[in-house]
Amino acid sequence: MSTQGLEVIESSTQKTHEWLGAIAQAAHLEKRDAYKALRAVLHALRDRLPLENAVHFAAQLPMFLRGLFYEGCVPSQTPIKMSREEFLAVIQANIVSDQVIDPLRITQAVFSVIMSHVGVPAMEKIKHCFPKDMQSLWPGWAATL
Repeated sequence: MSTQGLEVIESSTQKTHEWLGAIAQAAHLEKRDAYKALRAVLHALRDRLPLENAVHFAAQLPMFLRGLFYEGCVPSQTPIKMSREEFLAVIQANIVSDQVIDPLRITQAVFSVIMSHVGVPAMEKIKHCFPKDMQSLWPGWAATL
């Protein structure tokens, strides 16, 4: 039931479901918890990145995920300096779920799924916006480059 010009909405919906399915599978979560985890990781990432890098990164996301990325954004308050532990604590606090979700494991799962869609070079640029101690948040694929 596609109407001319609305294909972009259908495509973004499909891509969003693909990303959520991949995160759910990688992290052994229900799709609703995968959504909450993706949202928490995207918001922590957005708040930690310099604005220019955040905008460049968001441009590579499907339309609906780009909107999710920007939801609640306050550009004048970014980047927020966070330690590795603070970054993971923010993610854990923002995943409201009935089950306990390990923030390190879910961050790495989300980063892996993002990398599989936007590519290693794009994620490498984002990774290098973080201090060395936080670069270990990226899963093992980054170490093999």
